[in-house]
Amino acid sequence: MPVCRGMLATIACRIVRRSYDWHELHRLSRPLSAALHHDSVARPRISCLLLRNGAGKLALLLKFINLTRRTEIGANSYYLGSGGKGIVLDCGMHPKEEGEAALPNLPALAGRPVDAIIVTHAHLDHIGSLPVLMRQQPQARIFMTEPAAQIGDALLHNSVNVMTRTREEVGVAIYPLYTHRETERATDLWHHCPLRQPFSLAGERAPAQPNDEINFEFWSAGHVLGAAGILIRAEGRTVFYTGDVNFDDQTLTKGATFPETEIDVLIMETTRGDSPLPSGFNWAAEENRFAAALNRAFARGGCVLIPVFALGKTQEVLAMFYKFKRAKLLEDVPIYIGGLSSKMTEIYDRRANNTARVIPRLELFPEVTPFVLNGKTIHETPARSGRIYALSSGMMTPKTLSNIFARRVIDRPEHSIFFVGYADPESPAGVLRRAQPNDLVSLDEDERAQPLRCQVEQFQFSAHASRESILDYIRKTAPRKLVLVHGDLPAVEWMRAAASAALPQCEVIVPPPGVEIEL
Repeated sequence: MPVCRGMLATIACRIVRRSYDWHELHRLSRPLSAALHHDSVARPRISCLLLRNGAGKLALLLKFINLTRRTEIGANSYYLGSGGKGIVLDCGMHPKEEGEAALPNLPALAGRPVDAIIVTHAHLDHIGSLPVLMRQQPQARIFMTEPAAQIGDALLHNSVNVMTRTREEVGVAIYPLYTHRETERATDLWHHCPLRQPFSLAGERAPAQPNDEINFEFWSAGHVLGAAGILIRAEGRTVFYTGDVNFDDQTLTKGATFPETEIDVLIMETTRGDSPLPSGFNWAAEENRFAAALNRAFARGGCVLIPVFALGKTQEVLAMFYKFKRAKLLEDVPIYIGGLSSKMTEIYDRRANNTARVIPRLELFPEVTPFVLNGKTIHETPARSGRIYALSSGMMTPKTLSNIFARRVIDRPEHSIFFVGYADPESPAGVLRRAQPNDLVSLDEDERAQPLRCQVEQFQFSAHASRESILDYIRKTAPRKLVLVHGDLPAVEWMRAAASAALPQCEVIVPPPGVEIEL
C-alpha cells in the first residue's frame, strides 16, 4: 500500500505541475494499475485526479472496443472513449449475415457515452447500420464528408428495398431494420465536413492545435469517392483511423493523402494482408492486360461478365472503358450496369468538377453511355456476344444481378467472367475464383450446381491498399501503438507479424471483438 500511495504522489505532483514525460507516466502507471486493485483509498484519488485535471486523458484513459463481431471484414465499427466522451467510428452492416446478426455489437455500448458517430465512407460494411445506431443514440452527432453523405443516402434507401425484398422472399421477420422514412430523417441530421479542417464533437470549427477538447479532421483516403481517414486529437495525443484506404492512384480515383508524422495510435485496415503484389506489378500494365483479355473474349464469340461493387469499382471500370476506347484498345461495345451502380455513377458525375481525379472532370454517363439493368430486366436479358456486363454485387451475393447473370454463362465455354477486385473467400465470387474447370459450382443454394466451363480470369484492380504500401505507411508513421482491424484472420496475422518485425518498439494490437482495451 505505501508503494502504491508513493507512486500516486509522484504522478499527482507531475500531473498538477504538468512537468511530466508521457513515456514516464506510462511506465509508472503499469505497476500503479495493478497496485490500485488492492488499495481502495488510493484508487478513487488517482481516478478523480486524472478526470478532474484532464492531464493524460488520452494516454491513460483512452478506451477502445472492437464492435465488429469477429476478426473479419463484416459489420465494421469501433468505439473510442476518453474523459467522459465517446466516439463510434463507422457502423456497418455485414453483407453475409441476416437480421440482428448483420449489425455490429451495439449492446457493448450500453452505459457508455456516445457523443459522435464519424463515418469514413459509404460502403455498406461501414455505413449500413447507421440508422439503427442513430435510433439507439439520438444524442450523438453524425459526421462524414459531403460526397459520402450523398452516396450514403442512396445506398441506405437501396438497403431498405433489399431488406424488404428479403423479408418477402426468405421470411426474415425483423426486416427491414429501418424504413425509408427513418432513413430520410437520419440523413437530415448528418453533418458534412470538408477535408483537412478540424471540427469539435459539437460540429464547430476547431483549432488544429490540440487542447482540452477532442477534435477530429478528415484526410483523403483514396479508395472511393468521399472516403476519408479520421485524425483525432486530444490532450496532445493523436489517433488516426484509416478506414478503407488506397495509397496508389486508380484509373479514376487519386491515392490517399494521409498524415505521416506525430501519430500516437494508428488504427489500420488490413484487407489485403494475405495477398502479396505480383512481382513487377503496375496499374497501367494491368489495364493493358485487361484490355487484351476483353478482346480475346470477344474473338471467341462470347460476352464478359464483370462482378463489381456498385460504389467505386463500377466507376473505375467505366473509366477504363473510356480510356480503352480513346486509345483504340477496345471497340465501342455495348456496356451494361445495374440500377444502384447507375445511381452511384450519377453522383460521381455530379462531382466531376470538384473532385481531384486522375482523369480530370470525366463524366462517365455521357462518355461511356452504359445501358442500365434492374431486378426485373435482368431476367429478360440474354447473354449476347460482344457485350460487357459490369454488374453488382462484387461478391456475387445470391439474388443479385451478377449472381443471376453468372448462372446464365458459367457452363458456356464461349463466355467469360473477369474478376477485378476483392472477393470474400466464402462468398460465391470467392468460391468461383477458386474453382477449377469442370468443377460443379453452386452460386445460390436455391439453384442447382453447374459445371464451370466459361473462361475465368482475375485482375489486380483492388481499391484497397496493398500490404506492401500498408507496411510502408506504418514504418513512416512509427506509431506507439498499432491497432489492426478490417481483415480476415490470415490478413491480420500477416500484418501483425510484419509490423512487429519492422517496428519492434511499437505495440501491435489485434483487438478481440467486444473487449474493452486501454490505449
